Amino acid sequence: MTDSKAVKFLQRAFVFRVGKIVLLTLLSVAAIYGITAAVYATKTIFKVKMNYAVVLERFGGKRQAVTEVGWHVRLPFYTRIEQEVTLMNQTLFLGGSSEPMRIISRENVALWTSAQLTYRIRNLETWAIENLQPMALLQGDYDGIVKDIMQAETVSQLISDRQQVKERIFRALKSQPINEGGPSLEEKYGIEIVSFVLKETRFGDKLVEATEEKKRRELIAEAENYAADQEASRIKKLYAAYLEGISSLQKEIGRADGSTDTSLLEFLTQQKWASAYEKNQTGQNTVVIQNTDTPPALTLPAPAEKPGAADQPQPAVQ
Repeated sequence: MTDSKAVKFLQRAFVFRVGKIVLLTLLSVAAIYGITAAVYATKTIFKVKMNYAVVLERFGGKRQAVTEVGWHVRLPFYTRIEQEVTLMNQTLFLGGSSEPMRIISRENVALWTSAQLTYRIRNLETWAIENLQPMALLQGDYDGIVKDIMQAETVSQLISDRQQVKERIFRALKSQPINEGGPSLEEKYGIEIVSFVLKETRFGDKLVEATEEKKRRELIAEAENYAADQEASRIKKLYAAYLEGISSLQKEIGRADGSTDTSLLEFLTQQKWASAYEKNQTGQNTVVIQNTDTPPALTLPAPAEKPGAADQPQPAVQ
């Protein structure tokens, strides 16, 4: 009986001991993890990834760029991680947005355009230490150079000569000084301009509508001019045929002394007025009597009587 109680006591003591060991182990692991997490959260131990760099600010105010890949340790309270910088290719949009922005061409015509710059940081000392907020500064200089070049061009060049305009802007961004005698973008920020792309260049919606209306009016005017040219050509041909007919008539019935010229002219005049009368007085007949000795007479029938006009005088007939 006594041995049985002793065995149970030893078993209980063993279980309590094992449980205590396990609990202490868990508490130790949790404490170590908590301390490690706290240290990592405060970035006392920090990691530099590939194609990245970290700028440290030390207690004395000195700034240092750490570019070596791997884990690093810094003194807490005496150093501070100022920023983490990527050394890979980066993009910068015109106006800071991928949406098109409004510019004014040389002829004061509004256009919408969007562009994208690709660059890479080459000199971290220049980028992160010599420039305060380098991204904001680069955005301003980039927008200024692109707008200066594009707004000095005509609409036709911006629309049809996009390739030449794009290459001109790329050369300016890469090597042209921001101001006369000043540094270029690459020199000022320690970067390399990789590429520049004009993504979109178009008119505004209202200007497109106005352009389409202008084209429509030009087409109408062109059609009217063509019709006028055709009518002028037709009249010219009729006039030439008319002159040829008169010449042939005069040649056949005319006299050498010219005594028939006056009668021929009167006859042609009479025919002209008779044709005009026929066109304007529909439903009537025209009778032409030709006499070479006396002035030609034109006999026309009276127009149809209107109701209530029976007492009106009738036209005389010669």
